Amino acid sequence: MLHLDHLTVIAPSLAEGVAHVRECLDLDVPFGQRHAYMGTHNHLLQLGGAVYLEIVAVDPAGLHPGRARWFGLDHPDRIRAAWDAGRRLRGWVARTDDMDAVLRGREAIFGRKVALPPDEPVFDFAIPDDGSLPLDGAAPSLIDRRGRARSMATMADLGARLVSFTLAHPDPPVIATLHRDLAATGAPAVVTGPALRYEATISTASGLRTLT
Repeated sequence: MLHLDHLTVIAPSLAEGVAHVRECLDLDVPFGQRHAYMGTHNHLLQLGGAVYLEIVAVDPAGLHPGRARWFGLDHPDRIRAAWDAGRRLRGWVARTDDMDAVLRGREAIFGRKVALPPDEPVFDFAIPDDGSLPLDGAAPSLIDRRGRARSMATMADLGARLVSFTLAHPDPPVIATLHRDLAATGAPAVVTGPALRYEATISTASGLRTLT
């Protein structure tokens, strides 16, 4: 029902996000796009197949969308606290072809379906009313591309490939059960840890690297 779409580094600023990924992967991830309908912008990097990495932050030149932004970006203090604690790879986005079915009975986790961009929608994204990450990021954000595959043609391919993806969590069975109930493919392996923390092993031209 769900498939890994992309990993998300959620940054206080794009400059900090790009610098962190450069330090972790020894790669300079190019600019991706501005989301005028969310007041955010990103840098994008292919990770093999249809999976990619997004570095996302509030666009200081953008306008507030008049609704909660995605990825918890309306809460800069929380973003900064997670960043300073080393929690920079904050989560993942899962693709579905039936958003309504996934959300049914799970709105308290994932939020509500929002058609984007509002004027001429081409995809749906699930956003909690306060814009927070689902289960503080332990559950994926959800996207429904309405039957269209995400084009990789304009996204940088610097040879990086996702090897493994792990989530440390204080209660792994709860998250593993959610992944199983959602039939999530490409979901992170869930291991026991004192706090929620993601880690991705990525193959690059300079060898295996770890993104946190």
